[in-house]
Formats: sequence, structure tokens, C-alpha cells
Amino acid sequence: MTQPPSQSTRPLFLSELNALPASDFAQYFAGVLEHSPQYAAAVAAGRPYADTELLAGAFAAALQADSEPAQLALIRAHPDLAGKAALAGTLTAESASEQASAGLDRLSAEEYAEFQRLNSAYHEKFGLPYVVCVRENTKDSIFEGARRRLSHTPQQERAAALHEIGRIARLRVLDLVAAEPLT
Repeated sequence: MTQPPSQSTRPLFLSELNALPASDFAQYFAGVLEHSPQYAAAVAAGRPYADTELLAGAFAAALQADSEPAQLALIRAHPDLAGKAALAGTLTAESASEQASAGLDRLSAEEYAEFQRLNSAYHEKFGLPYVVCVRENTKDSIFEGARRRLSHTPQQERAAALHEIGRIARLRVLDLVAAEPLT
């Protein structure tokens, strides 16, 4: 089985990924969408991909094409920002790294309390966690976005969360695909 790269191995070239057996391809990309490896299997069926952006777009298209219950399950698979999973150390490696990149692992007591209030408000209003592509934001813009998005309707928030998940998936795919050597 082909595993995602560790710090001691390199990401694979797109040409290598296109040539993998479907099960190895799916295993390699299993962590792109949080606790939802079935999307990697669906994306494997669309090979070959001409470039990495098309591959990343295939993940976004797969989640957009799925049923509403499956989309809601995918959104709910995401952890609360600076939530219990972060404190317990049970985040996926991808989520832990992403939350750390925005400083969410180094919050003051006041900031942590604010995240808990926002997380609770999200769950109360939408039955969902607040999902944002933290790698494209700062701690301050994450707070501001959460406050703003609390004014959404449930349909608007579902669409916003799916859009953000597509952005997260794109960055995770880019991390896993090496640039092809120049010929």
C-alpha cells in the first residue's frame, strides 16, 4: 500500500499517482477530507489527472456532488477549532498542523474561552462545527469569520462550510503531490 509521505519520504509525482492501483491511490489520499476516505476512492476513479489543480478540484467536485446527508456527515467530521480534540491531542495530523499554523494551539485563556463560545453557538444554531481553511487565515480573521457566519441561514452555512472544505482539500492535495521534474 502506498502511504502519504512522512517527513523522511517525498511526495509522489502526479505521473506516479496516476499509475497507482486505485486502492493505493485512495489510501494515499485518504486524509484529504477529514475522516472521509470514500472521497479518495471516488477521485481515484477519475484518473488520469492532467495536473494537480484538476486532482484537487476532483475532491471538491466529489463532495459537492454528494447527497446532503453525506455532506453534513463530512462537515460534522471536522473538529471544533481549539476544541476538545485539540486539547486531548486526538486531532488528525493534518488538522493539528493546520490549527497550529494559525496559532490556535497557543491561545490565551480569553481567546480559548471565545472559541468555546463560538463553537457552542455554531452547534446550537447549525448542529455543525465552524469549518474554515485555517491555513489561509489568521487567528483574528478566523474569529471574525465565525462571528459573521453565525448570521447565515443553515443552507448558507452548509454551502460556506463545503466551500471551505474544498479549500482545505486543495491545500492537502498540493502537500501530497510533488512537482514533476523539468525535462
